[in-house]
Amino acid sequence: VSAAAVAIGAVTLSGSLVAAGKLQGRLASRSRVLRHHPAAMAVHLLAAAALIAAAPVAGERTAVVAAALAAVGLAGGVLFAMRIGGADMPVAISLLNSLSGLAAAVAGFAVADLLLVAVGAIVGAAGLILTQIMCRAMNRSLPQILSGLSPAAPGAAPAAPPAAPPSEPAEGDETARIREALAEARSVIIIPGYGMALAQAQEAVKALADGLERRGKEVAFAIHPVAGRMPGHMNVLLAEVDVPYDKLLDLDAANARLGATDLAIVVGANDVINPAARTAEGTPIYGMPVLSAADARRLIICNRDRQCGYAGVPNPLYDRRDVLLLIGDARASLATLLDLLDGPVSGASGTAC
Repeated sequence: VSAAAVAIGAVTLSGSLVAAGKLQGRLASRSRVLRHHPAAMAVHLLAAAALIAAAPVAGERTAVVAAALAAVGLAGGVLFAMRIGGADMPVAISLLNSLSGLAAAVAGFAVADLLLVAVGAIVGAAGLILTQIMCRAMNRSLPQILSGLSPAAPGAAPAAPPAAPPSEPAEGDETARIREALAEARSVIIIPGYGMALAQAQEAVKALADGLERRGKEVAFAIHPVAGRMPGHMNVLLAEVDVPYDKLLDLDAANARLGATDLAIVVGANDVINPAARTAEGTPIYGMPVLSAADARRLIICNRDRQCGYAGVPNPLYDRRDVLLLIGDARASLATLLDLLDGPVSGASGTAC
């Protein structure tokens, strides 16, 4: 039993390190599949099973078997995590969290600690349930995600994201258009993403929401299940600044309201609002339900740059002339919006474009 705990713990440790490296940008976020990846995984599983079986009869060589088992587990965790793409990393983190609970429960059996068994089982079960929920939210199965394969129709070649639909040329000053959108909106939905977390801009988001509500506007928040870099990331950040829970809309509720919303404000989200997820076969986000931000009557996007999101898929919304962009740090862009809401712009460093 203790040998199984070592194996599961080693897989969890190395898999978590790879996931952290991808999230921090120290490792490439794309899926990396070796030429004989399934065979390598099978060999590691068989080796781990053999070592676990040999551990009880190893005698004086128990330490050697444990070290070999840890090495096999560490290598297996790397093989497991490296082929999961960046867009699927929240699911990988949830699954690794479940494995950590399983390792704790197995270790509890080894040391006859019922409390450790119970706590580990709860963590493992909760992580597995959350993993299933997130897979459903992404419209993908767990085997698809773990295989690192992008969803595509049979025989379909990867397609480039569609070109942006034609739109009328922008008229007037962009800053004036943003001020007008803020002033005229009666209903506003804010869509937070990883850029908000990166800039630690949740307080600025709350300040903007409060400012809009003081002017009699209805404000809600649309939360995508996989927004951010871990399950529940946006919910936790908004809870830190006392955003009421009843103002948080899940994916289906948000999409049902966006079509009748005067203004949608995106703060650091990209992949979760990318309409290419519906049409670009062969891309990592194809088939994933996304927030229909473009259905709002007006759309303001606050993002650090015009580059692709974590999944590496270009967002056609950035090329639409009817979309209002604020490029720069999320906190600075939100300061710009607050200034425009209060009156003339004064010293904000966000750049409208």
